[in-house]
Amino acid sequence: MSFKDKTALVTGASRGIGFAVAKKLASLGANIAIVDYCSEEAGVVSAAAIAEEFGVKTAFFRCDVSDFNASKETVDKIIDEFGGIYILVNNAGIVKDKLVLKMAESDFDDVINVNLKGVFNMIKHTYPHFAKKRAGRIVNVSSIVGLTGNAGQVNYSASKAGVIGITKSTAKELASRGVTVNAVAPGYIVTDMTKSLGDSAKEQFEKAIPMKKGGTPEDVANVISFLCSDDASYVTGEVIRVDGGLAM
Repeated sequence: MSFKDKTALVTGASRGIGFAVAKKLASLGANIAIVDYCSEEAGVVSAAAIAEEFGVKTAFFRCDVSDFNASKETVDKIIDEFGGIYILVNNAGIVKDKLVLKMAESDFDDVINVNLKGVFNMIKHTYPHFAKKRAGRIVNVSSIVGLTGNAGQVNYSASKAGVIGITKSTAKELASRGVTVNAVAPGYIVTDMTKSLGDSAKEQFEKAIPMKKGGTPEDVANVISFLCSDDASYVTGEVIRVDGGLAM
């Protein structure tokens, strides 16, 4: 498996799952365009760390993926600077968890705009490039709660269910162009985001997982790298759970 001379655009890649994905693809030879809304310093540090470890071309592009015009400008810059895009991984996401009773309209809108509209924006602006090249891989990061729902996560669950709908619809549109579109649905993955959960919540998760442990960002990255590879060239429109059996 090699992505030498190919460019991967990974959103939300300054840390967590996105950073693990960027590192995995870089380890296989891909050049990496990190797109994130983090600070300029944090993004540059993440890009530099990947470049130093794997010797591939990397660059950081600060972008709010929920902004339609900013997303287009960023995609255009990446295509110009790297000469093209072969892999798009839509990983950027936020959470604003509350029960519906206490959820503000802005809590719902913000999560939908980043997690769902952000995926649409990035696909919309890379679509002509992929279609013209007649080659490419798109992987969208959904979640098992997009399949099962979860109390206190109406906004997040709705956004991740929507990502699955985008995945399947876009897969049908781009299949004849040689472009595959798939999704991964992580379960309880140990990241900075989930580390903020209380000990009791973590224990409940681990008890419910048949494998009795949380996953790592690398577990998700390994599946994504497979979906981006030639080995998965006949796989499209799929949603692969990476959850230790939690949603089984």
